[in-house]
Amino acid sequence: MTDAPPRAELLLDRDVPEDLGRELVAAFDRLGAPPVRVRRTLVHRGAADIPWIVLASLPLQAFLSGLGAEAVKDAYAAFKGVVRRTARPASATDGGARPLVLQDPAGGLSIVLEPDLPAEAYESLVALDLAKFTVGPLHYDRAQGRWRSVLDEAAG
Repeated sequence: MTDAPPRAELLLDRDVPEDLGRELVAAFDRLGAPPVRVRRTLVHRGAADIPWIVLASLPLQAFLSGLGAEAVKDAYAAFKGVVRRTARPASATDGGARPLVLQDPAGGLSIVLEPDLPAEAYESLVALDLAKFTVGPLHYDRAQGRWRSVLDEAAG
């Protein structure tokens, strides 16, 4: 039996405009992510039911490793901008920013990308060793200047 090729999946909330969805797909493509499939959340779910605005499911460690390559520096900068714009869609009715979430389909580990992350958060994300974490989600702790999983820390 052969393994299926890796793929990426974007699950977009209905508040994400179509053009921003296309821009996200292009940003992931420029960063070397596997082919992206886009889906929308169900219409009957409200924004209050979903804490994120976009859920991107892709092989995380490979994706993060690729972000550090010199060849993708411009695409990486563009990706950070798309994350910021995605978390603050113009049509958002609740007025609050919701993050973009990267999730590894194999292990289920997720990384929460808030729109106002400092540059050092993205810089440390590129070098992040996901094998150190067993339970997510990972959030950037501004006070400690590092990515962490509160659930991993609580489990010891």
